Amino acid sequence: MKLYKKGEKVLIEHEGNFYATDHPWDALINHKNLFHYLIGQLPQYSKTTQVDLANELDAPVGSQELWAAGVTYLRSKEAREKESAHSGGGSFYDKVYDAQRPELFFKALPSRIAGHQHAVHIRNDSSWDVPEPELTLFISSEGTIEGYTVGNDMSSRSIEGENPLYLAQAKVYDRSAALGPCLFVPENPIDLASSIQLKIYRADQLVFDGVTALSKMKRNLNELASFLFLETSFPMGVMLMTGTGIVPPDEFTLQVNDRVEISIDGIGTLINTVKKNKQ
Repeated sequence: MKLYKKGEKVLIEHEGNFYATDHPWDALINHKNLFHYLIGQLPQYSKTTQVDLANELDAPVGSQELWAAGVTYLRSKEAREKESAHSGGGSFYDKVYDAQRPELFFKALPSRIAGHQHAVHIRNDSSWDVPEPELTLFISSEGTIEGYTVGNDMSSRSIEGENPLYLAQAKVYDRSAALGPCLFVPENPIDLASSIQLKIYRADQLVFDGVTALSKMKRNLNELASFLFLETSFPMGVMLMTGTGIVPPDEFTLQVNDRVEISIDGIGTLINTVKKNKQ
């Protein structure tokens, strides 16, 4: 089952059929055993053929905060160590990778999150920027993983490389994240054999193509969720990015008008164009 958000309307795709509802997003998704809850609700919603999924879609969030986990893949650890080596911060990342406690940080409020076919931003004060493709969880207010979406964690490697304490400036700014195209709500947990792929186009030419499997993530998804909820409550649930296993080479940096496409098996493809904030 997939939920698409377009303004006040929610489109629900299930077994080849589409249903429309104006039920408030937060109340619609914040349920334990969400798949079975929605199955029970479908008869109340009207079937529709008025479906346009090719153009802009809102990010599949209502009032939920977006958080992120770092250094959950070996590739991410290696990239972070290299970018921070000259500042003396490289040794912190192997400690995070091997530690019992994961790295978790706040990423964005809903107003800063881009949806499918919307623009994401690179910072004006950064010289080295990359997208980070990430499986993103929807976790209910009870701490249960109920859905999944595709996430783009936009990151300034130049700023974080200066000092690991600059993480917030490297990660948190307007349009620093994108989610979509839908919220995938399966009956069973997502198959970790699923692949995640990143493609970057410049003037319609492919300039980067990388792929990995979700199974290469060192951390367990339920482990990440449980640490996030240890001392923090989320009345309407929360979105959690789970880290990246694909990092472009060091000589690569995003440019304005690049097109970023991130695909995860079973969920779909999130597409965003790169822009800068006006100074």
